[in-house]
Amino acid sequence: MNALRQFWSNVFAVAYKEAVMVRHDQALLATLTAQPIIMLLLFGAAISNKPANVPWLVLDRSQTTLSRQLVEEIEHTGYFLAPRYVESYDQGQALMKKGEGLAFLVIPSEFRREAERSVPQVQLLLDGSDPLSASRVGAYITQVAGALDVKGTAARLLPNEPVDVRHRFWFNPTLADRTFFLAGLAGMLLTNLCLSATSLGIVGERENGTYEQMLSLPTTPIQLLLGKLVPYVGLSYFLLALSTLLSGVVFGYWPRGSFITLIIITLPFVLASLSIGVLVSTLASTSAQAVFITVFFILPSFVLSGSMFPYQLMPDGVRQVGGLLPLRWYQIALRRVGERGAGLSEVLGPMAILTLLFAVFIGLAASRMKPRLE
Repeated sequence: MNALRQFWSNVFAVAYKEAVMVRHDQALLATLTAQPIIMLLLFGAAISNKPANVPWLVLDRSQTTLSRQLVEEIEHTGYFLAPRYVESYDQGQALMKKGEGLAFLVIPSEFRREAERSVPQVQLLLDGSDPLSASRVGAYITQVAGALDVKGTAARLLPNEPVDVRHRFWFNPTLADRTFFLAGLAGMLLTNLCLSATSLGIVGERENGTYEQMLSLPTTPIQLLLGKLVPYVGLSYFLLALSTLLSGVVFGYWPRGSFITLIIITLPFVLASLSIGVLVSTLASTSAQAVFITVFFILPSFVLSGSMFPYQLMPDGVRQVGGLLPLRWYQIALRRVGERGAGLSEVLGPMAILTLLFAVFIGLAASRMKPRLE
């Protein structure tokens, strides 16, 4: 009996000591408090399946009052940005391929004449790479077209036939959710690897007592950080190859674009993500802090990037915050290469932003690489 009492007494003594240490770990407690608040706000207020700020294209071959009325009615729903007018079908197709429009409305030249005789028709081309956005955007445009007064006030005695909207989905004709998620799978896997692998690097040196020794080497902080990143770049490419191969062999999903483009765009993304992990390691005082701060970055990255939920449907402010995360731009590039067959020229924008993010994050991490000899 005494042995059992002594056993639990020792357990509670150690537990008390650990509880005191946790209570004084302000950074850890702040992270634990902030995470549920932020996730609550994201899932409760920011994330929505309702379209917002949808970019769309219009080819108006009719150029009549009725066709302009249709465009205005769609814009006035509040779900769409101002339409971008194109001069030809090929121009609209090229812009859709670049991801500059989620919907492409084609109004035929005989639209006014068909409205007077029978049921007028328009063509609506939708970016099916995001099934949720495509189906909802198509439904709203169809609803507006169905309520349009095509007969006009002068012909009220005639029945008002709704506009016949002919849908056509590009890039993912069957609107398979599997395609949407597999296209962004590599980005989520790489984000988890890069942030988790490097977040413990600097703080581990500090806990092992080798931090000042490392800084005493004849190298600059930038050289030290880059040296720590290089091995994980190789691991990241291995993970990219594995995820691509498994997606193709198991589910038949292979990127439509160039594999060379995929390899090139992956490098700045991996470096930017690794630099965030290194920055976290310089901010944390203990390994526990580093782990919690890393999760603090990983979860918002998945939610705000567009890998799990369409970022176009997010409200202003939240959508812009997601633009500060590397995964947002990498998943855009992944979908352009994987689903739209894009080449290197069509992912230069995301590549430039990822390179800039890498420079900013690695610079911030290097600025915190100072000896602590107190």
